[in-house]
Amino acid sequence: MTLDITSNLADWPYEPGQVSARRIQGADGREKIQLRLDLGLLQMETSGRPDGARPHGYESLLDYYEHQLQAHVAENKTPESFTLDERACETLRAEGMMFYHRYLAAFVLEDYDLVERDALRNLRLMDFCNRHASDGADKFILEQYRPYVLMMCARARGQRALRDSRPKAGLAAVRTGIEEIEQFYRRYDQDKTSESSSELAILRALAKELEARVPVDPLQKLNEDLDRAIREERYEEAAALRDRIRQFSHGNPQDEPGKP
Repeated sequence: MTLDITSNLADWPYEPGQVSARRIQGADGREKIQLRLDLGLLQMETSGRPDGARPHGYESLLDYYEHQLQAHVAENKTPESFTLDERACETLRAEGMMFYHRYLAAFVLEDYDLVERDALRNLRLMDFCNRHASDGADKFILEQYRPYVLMMCARARGQRALRDSRPKAGLAAVRTGIEEIEQFYRRYDQDKTSESSSELAILRALAKELEARVPVDPLQKLNEDLDRAIREERYEEAAALRDRIRQFSHGNPQDEPGKP
């Protein structure tokens, strides 16, 4: 068996500026995700830690340290007295990068459940380091990526709802994501930064797409038509619209727009 992967890379050319991912069946019979990079490729498990490792017998290093925290508290110690040293934070960040690569590939593959799962997991990592890192820099080094991870989580929820023909649910999820990112910038007094945030721009564009898919409320449409008729001084039409609104409001929607 050759260790040279040149032929594999030749069959899957790298495209600059494009995120290329695919699913394959591994030699162990389990599905894997591969992500094409400029100098090679990454191969990841679809569940558990992306590299398949089980540090200290746990699904991930984050799970291990969370168990350590639980044991610490069980000894009648306070959660605040549990700390992560510089090495622990460094290895946790490296593990978070693995999950980032997987949810990035999953988004390309339109596996929005996996994207949401791994994005939420990395948000959990950020919260854990922020609460327990002993060094101030380690507390906040991951915070700069929070808007991006929040965006990916909201984007996955919105795209999944769009795919499932649930635009109202998707719009609500995206609006929640926008608010969470705006709250982040306000918390760190970065209101000006939010004005140029690419994460907010992406979510606002998706929100517009979802808004366009939400069915128009018939009564709302009649009221909008009435307002327009009044502004344009088409009073006879406005009177007719008032009658239709009155009929609709009293449970007689035979004049509902779009119905014969």
